[in-house]
Amino acid sequence: MVNIALIIVTFIFMEGVAWFTHKYIMHGFLWMLHRDHHVKETNETVVERNDSFFLIFAIPAILLFLIWQIYSSQIALSVGMGITLYGIAYFLIHDVFIHQRIKIFRRSNNIYLKALRKAHKVHHKHLTKENGTCFGMLLIPWKYFRELITKQ
Repeated sequence: MVNIALIIVTFIFMEGVAWFTHKYIMHGFLWMLHRDHHVKETNETVVERNDSFFLIFAIPAILLFLIWQIYSSQIALSVGMGITLYGIAYFLIHDVFIHQRIKIFRRSNNIYLKALRKAHKVHHKHLTKENGTCFGMLLIPWKYFRELITKQ
């Protein structure tokens, strides 16, 4: 039986993993893979080198699903599902909503989504790996909410 609590905890934990990976790995020693996400190349393509992180993040979930299949481990299944659900949320929020790689969900009056988009825009103001801000995806600084609330 799937453990819903473990799926939720894993999903939440993945926000920390994403923040840490983004700040210290993507903006660190693997900047060469992440750079094209900040600095658009002249020969823009649909796929960026940065998209390789999708595979890097998918590997643990794939391995956990294999462990589940081989050993019938419900823990492996639940953690794998939490990672996968975070990956789906990441794709929908980051790639579809924020970067509009698929042209849907273009407008929203939701304060959280507006603050999320603003924080990401601030993150992309930095074209180098140094001095970045807002490395998470779902948890964003309160100041972006405050800015939107005071504008209303």
